[in-house]
Amino acid sequence: MARYLKSGITEEVSASNDAKVRTTVEGILSDIKSRGDSAVRALSEQFDNWSPESFRLSESEIQACIDSLSNQERTDIEWAQKQVKNFAQIQKDALQDVEVETMPGVILGHKNIPMNSVGCYIPGGKYPLVASAHMSVLTAKVAGVKRVIACAPPFNGQPSPAVVAAMAMAGADEIYCVGGVQAVGAMALGTESIEPVDMIVGPGNAFVAEAKRQLFGRVGIDLFAGPTETLVIADEEGCDPELAAADLLGQAEHGYNSPAILLTNSVHFAEATIGEVQRQLTTLPTAEVAGKAWEDYGQVIVADSYEEMLAIADDIASEHVQVMTREPDYFLENMTNYGALFLGRETNVSYGDKCIGTNHTLPTKKAARYTGGLWVGKFIKTCTYQRVTPKASLIVGEYCSRLCALEGFSGHKEQADIRVRRYQKLEDEGQL
Repeated sequence: MARYLKSGITEEVSASNDAKVRTTVEGILSDIKSRGDSAVRALSEQFDNWSPESFRLSESEIQACIDSLSNQERTDIEWAQKQVKNFAQIQKDALQDVEVETMPGVILGHKNIPMNSVGCYIPGGKYPLVASAHMSVLTAKVAGVKRVIACAPPFNGQPSPAVVAAMAMAGADEIYCVGGVQAVGAMALGTESIEPVDMIVGPGNAFVAEAKRQLFGRVGIDLFAGPTETLVIADEEGCDPELAAADLLGQAEHGYNSPAILLTNSVHFAEATIGEVQRQLTTLPTAEVAGKAWEDYGQVIVADSYEEMLAIADDIASEHVQVMTREPDYFLENMTNYGALFLGRETNVSYGDKCIGTNHTLPTKKAARYTGGLWVGKFIKTCTYQRVTPKASLIVGEYCSRLCALEGFSGHKEQADIRVRRYQKLEDEGQL
C-alpha cells in the first residue's frame, strides 16, 4: 500500500479556493459583457496598472519589439518555432479527408476544416512566456486558421519585447497587450475594439482557466490548462535525488499553487529527494515561489511496485509526467492518463515547455482523463457529408422510415417516406 511521506493541501481547502476564483471570474466576465472596452480598461488598470491609448499594438510598435532583441535572441526564437512548426505540420499531415462508397450509391466523407478565428492567450505577468506564442499562434497558423489574435499582459510596465516578437514571428494577425481574465473575456465576448473569436486557447493561472471554463459554449476552448502540474516517477536505477529535486522545483516555480509530486518505490530515494529539494531551495533564485508551491502542494508518494505506481499515476492524471525509472517504456505502454510524457533522465519538462517541438499547453486538474494537449487538430473541425443516388435513397429510406416510426418521429419518417414514394415510382417505371 502506498505511503505518503508528504502531502499537499486538503481537497476541502482546494475546493474553497476554486469557489473564490469562480465567483471573481463571474463578476469580471459580466462586467466585460456589459461595458466592453471600458471594463477591460478598468480591469487592466486595477490588475496590471496598464492603460495605454490602445491595447492593440501598431505595426511600428511590433517592429520595435523585434528590433530590440539581440541576434541571438531572434535566432533562438526562430529555432524553437521551427521545431514546433515542424511537429505541428507532421501532425496535420496525419489528418486526411476521406470519401468512401459504403454501399452502392451511398457516398460518405469528412473534411478537415480550419476554424475561422482563434484567440491565443500568452501568460506573462510573472514570467514572459515566450514559448506560449509558438505553441498557440504558430500551431493555429499551421492548421490554416484565417484570423489569429494574441493577447499577453504587460511585463515590467510595458509590452514584453520577446513575447511580442514571438507572436509576430509566429504569424499573429492582431496583437494586444492586455492580460488575465479581461483579455480572455474580450477575445471571447468581443468589445467595441476587439472582434470576438470562435475559440480561445492557451495556458494561464487559475483565473484564466476558470474564465475559459465559464466561456465554453459561447466559444470553443482548447482544454482546461490551469496552474502547472508535474509528476516525477523515479526509482534508484533510473534517477538520482539531485535530478529529481531539480525537476520538481523546475515546475514548482511556475506559481505558488503548482503541484509537484514525486512517485517512487523507494523510501530511501524519497527521503533523499526531500532533503535535496530543501538544499536546492537555498540557492534557487525563484525559491520564494517554488518553495511555497512545494510546501503547500508538493507530495511524496512511495509505492510498493511498478503496478501500484502506474495505478497511482493514472489516478493523478498529471499535466507533465517525467519517467526516470529502470523501465520507462513500461509507463509509455501502460499509462493512460497524462498530458505529456518525458521518458528517461535525458529529457525533462523544460524541453517540452520551451523548444523541443511538442506543445506545452496541456490538461490540468485531471482533465488528462479525457483529453490530450493542444495540437494542430484542435484548430480543425472534422465535418461529415453524404451524397446518395436515387436507388440507394430508396433502400436507405425504407430502413429510416421504420426506425423513425420506432421512435415516434412522424416528421422524420415523412422525410424518408416522401423519397421512398418518389423513387419507388421511378423504379416501377424503369427509370432508376
